[in-house]
Amino acid sequence: MSSIDWIVLIATLLVIVVYGVFIGRGQKSNASYLKADNKMPWYIVLLGIMATQASAITFLSAPGQAYTDGMRFVQYYFGLPLAMIVICITFIPIFQKLNVYTAYEYLENRFDKKTRVLTSLLFLFSRGLSTGISIYAPSIILSSVLNWNIYLTNVLTGGILLIYTYVGGAKAIAHTQKLQFLIILGTMGFAAFLLIQNMPNGVGFKDALYLAGKSGKLNVITTDFDWKDKYNIWSGLIGGFFLALSYFGTDQSQVGRYITAKDNTNAKMGLLLNGLVKIPMQFAILLIGALLFAFFSLKPAPIYFNERSYQSLKDTRPQEAAVFEKEHQLLEKQFNLQAKTILKEKAANAPTLTASIDKFKATQQQVKVLHGKVEDAINQSNLNAEKTDTNYIFLYFVKNTLPVGMVGLLFAVIFLASWGSISAALNSLAACSLKDVHLIFSKDQPDDRQELRFSRLHTLAWGIFSIAVAMFATQMGSLIEAVNVLGSLFYGPILGIFLVAFYFKKIDGPLVFISAILSEIMVIAVYEFDVVSFLWLNVVGAAAVIIFSTLGLLFYRPKVLNS
Repeated sequence: MSSIDWIVLIATLLVIVVYGVFIGRGQKSNASYLKADNKMPWYIVLLGIMATQASAITFLSAPGQAYTDGMRFVQYYFGLPLAMIVICITFIPIFQKLNVYTAYEYLENRFDKKTRVLTSLLFLFSRGLSTGISIYAPSIILSSVLNWNIYLTNVLTGGILLIYTYVGGAKAIAHTQKLQFLIILGTMGFAAFLLIQNMPNGVGFKDALYLAGKSGKLNVITTDFDWKDKYNIWSGLIGGFFLALSYFGTDQSQVGRYITAKDNTNAKMGLLLNGLVKIPMQFAILLIGALLFAFFSLKPAPIYFNERSYQSLKDTRPQEAAVFEKEHQLLEKQFNLQAKTILKEKAANAPTLTASIDKFKATQQQVKVLHGKVEDAINQSNLNAEKTDTNYIFLYFVKNTLPVGMVGLLFAVIFLASWGSISAALNSLAACSLKDVHLIFSKDQPDDRQELRFSRLHTLAWGIFSIAVAMFATQMGSLIEAVNVLGSLFYGPILGIFLVAFYFKKIDGPLVFISAILSEIMVIAVYEFDVVSFLWLNVVGAAAVIIFSTLGLLFYRPKVLNS
């Protein structure tokens, strides 16, 4: 990066850290530190919810996901709007009425203490791991740009955001998320504009879309039903609905955003607008990836987007790498020429267009096969290499194409997106481990000042834990997929517990506690044996808790029914 890019990057990050520390100063109680004194208006709630979900993984990995697999990933969000409606009707009024710090406080009131602790522990484990992955995503950038060790950059990335998260709590997080997300949206929009501008002369937006479509990258809707297909309209509507219902309704990292709202109305407005805005936003981000494929159809693409990993292959197996490069040069030249020919014949309405498209697709498949060979060779020669280069595709474009200053700003954006989600996650982890575990098993109840000190210590501890997890994230492939798989392993049973709590009044704590444990074991078994794709795990987990609990009524008569 140029010195100007470094200035833009460092200045942007410093502004956020200083602003966060300033806005979050003067914390005197947990009500302020964990819930921002319940003073947040709907637009802060909306931006906080979106910033918490849209981490650096969204902006770094999603374009790469579309580049490699097309835009069908957007179907993952199709169940979101309906889930927002259900949460607004059922979840929010209960949380607001009880004035909870965590979503799991309600479960003690409805069931018993052990069910509350179990559910909180499931959340803590899954969210702690996924937060570590979220730290790893921007660490890739520092590692690539500075040529630093990835383990060092994990420490730097996770450590810097801890400054304002530790000091300012929920208030600092809410206001920094507002600023971060506005910067992110503006910068990503400008990056998309520059992507179109950097197409070869004469190639416009429609031409790029045409190439992306003929390459199979605009596969937004896939209607074929397949239990093992990760992304189709059915898994998106049904599995996505259950995942969104669990994530936004029972995951403290999201619940913690809307329980800071002034009242029910502001909390509901923030959630409902999120349901409306999220799908078009994700569509636009994935579209960048599809357009990137068109861009590299017309201009030479690298043999492997993770340049450092490929360099390790050249160092350890130079002869094999030389063979790969020779084949790659021939294929890229052929591929670029065929793409340009398609656009010329399309403009001229030539009768040979169909044949040219077929040749283009055949070469595309050859490029894909070669990429797979290179990837396998890298993973065989370097055990520490990442499984894929998906997370580096957009990064490669940014580094090698965008103008001075814009590169630094886009790198800053990926940091800001990461910080928005990680800071919220750390705050929610601290709230749950303190309120749902620490204080429950503590013999002495602390006063306000001690409890605030404990909250900060829990925040620090989870920050350290997440950084440690980031050290092992290199083997997870596409990060956006890894996070969603991880969530799906735990969200179903958590959601099932809440659904039983809301809608099955005859079922008590001991019964749902055992059902939740059995359901979690079942979900892990289904995943390990690859019975269905990961989105369906949310349905399996939630349904299993309900079914096991209902069947349990045949053999167990609750002694006391909580209302």
